[in-house]
Amino acid sequence: MTITEETTAAAPELEVGKARRRKEDERLITGRTRWTDNLQLTGMLHLSMVRSPFAHATITSIDVSAAQESPNVVAVLTGQDVKDIQGSLPCAWPVTEDQLAPPHPAIAVDRVAFAGEVVAVVIARSAAAARDAAELVDVDYEDLPAVLDLKAAAADEALAHPDLGTNVSATWTFDSAEAGTGADVEDAIRDAEVLIEREYRQQRLIPAFMEPRSTVVDPTGEQFVMWSATQVPHILRLMLAMTLGVPESKVRVIAPDVGGGFGGKLQVTPEEVITFLAARHTGKPCKWTETRSESLLAAHHGRDQWQKLTLAARKDGTVTGLKVELLADMGAYLGLVTPGVPILGAFMFNAIYKFPAYHFTCRNIFTNKTWTDAYRGAGRPEATYAIERLMDELAVEIGVDPLEIREKNWIKHEEFPFTTVCGLEYDSGNYEAATARAKELFGYDELRREQQQRRESGDPVQLGIGISTFTEMCGLAPSRVLGSLNYGAGGWEHASVRMLPTGKVEVITGSSAHGQGHETAWSQIVADKLGVPFEDVEVLHGDTQISHKGMDTYGSRSLVVGGQAVIKAAEKVIEKAKPLAAHQLEASVEDLEFSNGRFQVRGTDSGVGLADLALATFAAHDLPDGMEPSLDADATFDPVNFSFPHGTHLCAMEIDTETGASRMRSYVCVDDIGTVVNPLIVEGQVHGGLVQGIAQALWEEAVYDENGTLVSGSFVDYTLPTSADTISFVTDRTVSPATSNDLGAKGVGEAGCIASTPAVVNAVVDAIRHYGVNDILMPCTPERVWRAIQGGTAGGQAATEDAAAPHFGESAPNQDPPGPAAGPADTTGGVQ
Repeated sequence: MTITEETTAAAPELEVGKARRRKEDERLITGRTRWTDNLQLTGMLHLSMVRSPFAHATITSIDVSAAQESPNVVAVLTGQDVKDIQGSLPCAWPVTEDQLAPPHPAIAVDRVAFAGEVVAVVIARSAAAARDAAELVDVDYEDLPAVLDLKAAAADEALAHPDLGTNVSATWTFDSAEAGTGADVEDAIRDAEVLIEREYRQQRLIPAFMEPRSTVVDPTGEQFVMWSATQVPHILRLMLAMTLGVPESKVRVIAPDVGGGFGGKLQVTPEEVITFLAARHTGKPCKWTETRSESLLAAHHGRDQWQKLTLAARKDGTVTGLKVELLADMGAYLGLVTPGVPILGAFMFNAIYKFPAYHFTCRNIFTNKTWTDAYRGAGRPEATYAIERLMDELAVEIGVDPLEIREKNWIKHEEFPFTTVCGLEYDSGNYEAATARAKELFGYDELRREQQQRRESGDPVQLGIGISTFTEMCGLAPSRVLGSLNYGAGGWEHASVRMLPTGKVEVITGSSAHGQGHETAWSQIVADKLGVPFEDVEVLHGDTQISHKGMDTYGSRSLVVGGQAVIKAAEKVIEKAKPLAAHQLEASVEDLEFSNGRFQVRGTDSGVGLADLALATFAAHDLPDGMEPSLDADATFDPVNFSFPHGTHLCAMEIDTETGASRMRSYVCVDDIGTVVNPLIVEGQVHGGLVQGIAQALWEEAVYDENGTLVSGSFVDYTLPTSADTISFVTDRTVSPATSNDLGAKGVGEAGCIASTPAVVNAVVDAIRHYGVNDILMPCTPERVWRAIQGGTAGGQAATEDAAAPHFGESAPNQDPPGPAAGPADTTGGVQ
């Protein structure tokens, strides 16, 4: 008797979940790519900006004669020259109906409001000639009082914009009792058995992207073509048209490969408008590329808040209410989404915890500093920092382990979906699983024992353990929700999938990358969906003439919104191909199955491949009646909810109590970002975010002197870490798939940056809390740590160097710049 074995062809390995090397990397690493500053156009002119050295001053006169006579100078433009055509730079997020905003000219006309504001532009035949001539522009100023301290600004002691009559741009409030999402927070505070009040400072940060901003405008064709190192080519195109009165159809914006952004290139900049105006004025292509000092000085900054929090709880540690009062520094002007950044954070102060009552108030304040706007995380890192610091304080007050107080109050995994006190619906999560895995990898209990031993022995090097159990709202997100917050645009994203006659696939996405790996991840998604080889998928983006619709890249929205649009477009391709497949196979559409790139008649061996159908569609010799000869498809996806990644981050810091120097001993993070498309890309995003968040905790700070001059205006003074200054992180993941997209994916681009800052600062404070320290102003430099140890006051905030600062709305002196800051290598102990 012969036994016959029936074999079935193995299904191809899925691309989603595979650690593919990025398609983009070869050209990026080898330099075989095109950055904006690489562009050389025939007859191109070059721009140099003349910037104000004053934070606040009246322009009394500008003499450009010497500059105009300088060799190779074509023109010099001042604010007076363009005042009738430059418009005002846009703000797309007026958070309240009565929001105050001064006009924001690209070139100042009669007054400057921050040091670094453009007052004139030199146009010359070479970049060197433009720079030399810019030195010859003679500007006379009449100095005005500069508003620099945030608390003093809130008290209107002096005015950043005298015409407004106040420094308060807007006051935005959310109250759970009024919204019907929770109880009254004042009742919770009145009845609290435990009440904790703290103030925290979010220092001003600079995005410091790898590639400085650069713009080229060519006016010589039928359209104005702008190349710009931007995150938002579609938004930039629309805003240029609206600001300058040019038909949108006459503007084409191209974002070539962009070397990082972190929100810092989510903007319509004065320099982009100026380059456009210069090109229109001269009729020739014009280029502007900033110096690094210009970037640090005048590209928008991030963070910069004072946070006052009141937490109410019962004696057993159960939280009963949270009240948040913010002062948010807008800087001199409102950028594209400046007012909305702290409002994004409003929905995250409650974090993963079940607060019954919540109240949030934010006052947006003008000062005479560079304006702030989105920086990686945009409001969520600020909120996460505050609540995770505060939960540590509650644990100390109650006398329990910080992880125990968190677990007592967090949402349990069986309670999802869970509607928060802010009215958001968290769709999925498992904080218990992420925390258990992080504790295991970290060796939490062993480190706690070591910490106790060091304290008992009086070891001069103390050990601190920091915790951050976080969630965030990302995947910016339902258009109706954004509309309810007065945001000026929707949260949808667009994609197209084109089937070429040879069976290759082109994917066009409205979400343009600046380092995130879209070309690789989108290829993996489409390869699985259409059953085509990964190598046969080409992803196109970043050009408004190729990708005609899009909402661009920010807020960890690319995969969960843009990727879902790609999926929907691919599904439409399959549906469009199905009647042709049925026609060729002489079968009913209802009898067809699609798998691994082939349509098969159910229960038979009869089938046809998608590539064959693409060629047949191109030929169009034998199509079903009424079928158009195209399989291409478009889709626009508007999400029904945000996505909510979460995780547990644990950090161990060693503090030399004799010098204040800190050294990171270990860092473990376990994130839940739902389904992972490409683990390599995820690791890169997590590592990059971790370093940025750690840098805020330990090193980075934009510092102004008493005159409003940025004294951290170079990388000598603005301290960025290198790879040699960090340690090897231990990362892992749990998976609770999102329900708002077919992939089950959640955002990852901002997670590391959001979670790491409080983990590090909690660890630093934990190491020296027994000296009476409960807070240290960020960044936790050795000097600040040492001062905190020397001046520690049990249970008070007197240990921070700015502890004497008055409360919100009261007068305050300028914040003193920190003393000599140690570089990163002095504070971490190098690579492990």
